[in-house]
Amino acid sequence: MSEDLLAGHGQDTYDASSIEVLEDMEHVRLRPGMYIGGKDDRALHHMVAEIVDNSMDEAVAGYATWIEIELHENGHVSVRDNGRGIPTDPHPKDPSKSALEIIFCTLNAGGKFSGDSYQTSGGLHGVGSSVVNALSDHLRVEVARNKELFALEFARGVPQGKLEKIGAAPNRRGTAVTFHPDPEIFGSLKLKPARLFKMARSKAYLFSGVEIRWKTGISDGETPTEAKFHFPGGLADYLTEVMSGATTYADHPFTGSVSFEKFNAPGKVEWAINWTPTRDGFIQSYCNTVPTPEGGTHEAGFWAAILKGIKAYGELVNNKKATTITREDLSTGAGALVSCFIREPEFVGQTKDRLATTEAQRMVENSVRDHFDNWLASDTKSAGAILDFLVLRAEERLKRRQEKETQRKTATKKLRLPGKLVDCSATNREGTELFIVEGDSAGGSAKMARNRKTQALLPLRGKILNVLGAASSKLGTNAEISDLTQALGVGLGTRFNVDDLRYEKVIIMTDADVDGAHIAALLMTFFFTQMRPMIDAGHLYLACPPLFRLTQGAKRIYCIDEAERDEWLEKGIGGKGKIDVSRFKGLGEMDAKDLKETTMDPTSRTLIRVTIDEDEPGETATLVEQLMGKKPELRFQYIQENAKFAEDLDV
Repeated sequence: MSEDLLAGHGQDTYDASSIEVLEDMEHVRLRPGMYIGGKDDRALHHMVAEIVDNSMDEAVAGYATWIEIELHENGHVSVRDNGRGIPTDPHPKDPSKSALEIIFCTLNAGGKFSGDSYQTSGGLHGVGSSVVNALSDHLRVEVARNKELFALEFARGVPQGKLEKIGAAPNRRGTAVTFHPDPEIFGSLKLKPARLFKMARSKAYLFSGVEIRWKTGISDGETPTEAKFHFPGGLADYLTEVMSGATTYADHPFTGSVSFEKFNAPGKVEWAINWTPTRDGFIQSYCNTVPTPEGGTHEAGFWAAILKGIKAYGELVNNKKATTITREDLSTGAGALVSCFIREPEFVGQTKDRLATTEAQRMVENSVRDHFDNWLASDTKSAGAILDFLVLRAEERLKRRQEKETQRKTATKKLRLPGKLVDCSATNREGTELFIVEGDSAGGSAKMARNRKTQALLPLRGKILNVLGAASSKLGTNAEISDLTQALGVGLGTRFNVDDLRYEKVIIMTDADVDGAHIAALLMTFFFTQMRPMIDAGHLYLACPPLFRLTQGAKRIYCIDEAERDEWLEKGIGGKGKIDVSRFKGLGEMDAKDLKETTMDPTSRTLIRVTIDEDEPGETATLVEQLMGKKPELRFQYIQENAKFAEDLDV
């Protein structure tokens, strides 16, 4: 441990008084990232998803037939259902409080732990309702239960009184939750009708037994003000819509739904898949109607069933090349949807991005495999076309691999590398990193701070070309793009092959200011449009350099932004004397020690992995084109619709 880290931890400063105990709601408000992933746009909309998922659990359990999602003009959102209604009687462990109050004010409290109330559910952590409550400046719950109507209001997680019986409700049942995300947490971010509309529609696809009703008082010019969704075909209907107009290798997609009854387990798996030569592949997976964008065990089981099935069919028709097909080949050109319902799922993180339940892989694989074998045998025309397509993909992959040198050192000798590249000495890609830095001065500090064995540097001269705003002919002649592609060892667009990438991590490291953010945006646009498989494979990252350094005696800490600086200034950093605040105007002003400790050392730094978060395939491409493309009127429209300060702009 360094002297800086040791300083301030002596016996005279670290005692029982240093241990702070926070109530549940206080802790959620102080550390929202632990519960919903942060304070960004995705986290904001995840709040709505948490409440909707509770209603979906009621529907999947057979107690609710409809769910209504309404976005009000004042920014509030309401989620209503006709389920059983949250229990309103006193809680046995604390009779002074109703069960409803316990649910909305206590972490790890809910009706989904024992398994008696729900066979399958998405909200097993018991934190969804209470987290939404804590991060809302106003929340109201109405429950119609046993022909009576109850209500309770909260402000930032604190009950504004006791549960009140407000009248009879002979023809009503279920729960209605209305809340407003707290501007103290989310700033000027607003709920978007289009995003909530897509979520509402996707939920209806995921459970064919429920009707989703949509309303909005906020118009964006595209989203309907009212709609109803009910899709009897489930994922099959969803895939048909997504791949509408695309040429496919199967006349009808491989779809199905199987219960886990033979495994003596509640739940089921539903799927839909087809292959097309005209679009990039995608897979969208769900567990208990909760999206799992990072996949998990259910996805692994699904792909294992498809891979084993196609290889077995290849052996049946005596196609020996089928043995070379891998999961990578399967996902090329495949449009796939997988949804499973299981009891007590284990997710990675509260935002439930990846399923970790080991048993799900076995149950999904065994359930899908038998049906896939039968489907291939019953439709030999489609099966033959898919097999030929996948064999061709495998042959192309093997050809590329044969052309590539197995040792990175050998490949380096054959590459014409840019003169400003400061390469690392490792001979294999595993563990290597390329830092794309802003300017020569930043490159100088980074050069001294780096690990010479695994970390390479490529300084950029100013801002990279906006590939969407420039003519395509400029790509091949732009010096910055040429240096970047040469350093990475890859081609552009259709010539890009992720296997040729010379580094395991590509890290964009720019100043923590507006210009740095602009350069990062230009680079991400370039990578998204020209090297998207690199993002999909998880190779692209953003570094997080600090904006401030606070020093007090021998103690020093780094702050990522003004908010963190002000927080530390208010409570102190544990040193002696006056706190000295240094603001880094750029990476070039940071010495090698600062840069290493905060931004480049894998043991202490923070990296943000760049991922593509979209509710529907192609959504991100449309947004990037809108923000970075050649039409300034689209950017202006976006600013008007999304930026609170747009009215103050001088345009």
